[in-house]
This record gives sequence, structure tokens and C-alpha cells, in this order.
Amino acid sequence: MTIPATPMDTVTLERRIDARPETVFGFFTDEEKWLSWMGADGTFSFEPGGSYRTRVTGESVASGRFITVDPHRRIVFSWGWESGPVLVPPGSSTVEITLEPTPDGTLLHLIHSGLPSPESCEAHAEGWQHYVDRLAIRAEGGDPGPDAWMRQQPEG
Repeated sequence: MTIPATPMDTVTLERRIDARPETVFGFFTDEEKWLSWMGADGTFSFEPGGSYRTRVTGESVASGRFITVDPHRRIVFSWGWESGPVLVPPGSSTVEITLEPTPDGTLLHLIHSGLPSPESCEAHAEGWQHYVDRLAIRAEGGDPGPDAWMRQQPEG
């Protein structure tokens, strides 16, 4: 069996999490839980076609729309940056999260596709690794502490 190569515009990530899929899924469909692992503030409408906008770090605002919300199994949303250092227009790429039950918790699969350049893939791979690590800590009942990537001073 041959494993297909990852397209050049795609980031993939897998992470084992010691929590049930229902628990992990909640961190993608509840505003307070989402912001506990990624983002300073935001607005979310967690339903197919619903939009979101979140300030991930001090200067970087991500936005898009939810495409698929399949409870405890899968969530798909468009992704892009309104502002910040990475040039990916809002809604121009797609993030797919699949949650697979395992005997000791959940295997999270993340596929972020439609990224415009190798540099963008590299930046998003680093970003998703950082934030999925924080998500895993939260879902397992821990506290990842303040996000080291968040600017300490308020904007304005």
C-alpha cells in the first residue's frame, strides 16, 4: 500500500489526546473552551455556514466559516487572516479536524489545505503544533498557562 504524498499546499498533524472525543470536540464548539487554548477573544457561530472571527495573538485576526459540524467526530472550517504577518486571505484555506476514538482517548487528525506557499505551510505547521499542544493540555484537564505567543500589551 502506498501512502499518498501530502500536497504542497497542505499541513497535516496527528495528536493523541488522553480525553474522549466528546471532550475534545467541545473545545471546537464552545467559545469559552476555544479561547482557553487559542485566541484572546472572538465571536463564533458553531453551525454549518456560521462565521467566526478571533484575535489569535496581539496583532493576528483569523476568520472564516464553519462548513461541517459533525458532533464528536469532525469539524471543518475555512481559515484565513484579516491581519498579521501571514498572507492567507480570510476563508481561502480549509481546516479539517477528525476525532478518532482510541482505547485511551482520542486521535486528532488535522488537515489544513489550500495554503498559498511553502512559507505559509511552514508557519501554519508551527502554529497548529503550538495550539494543538495547548488544546491537548486543556482537554486532558490541565492548564497550559498564558499563551507565550500572545502579546502582553493591549492593542491601541
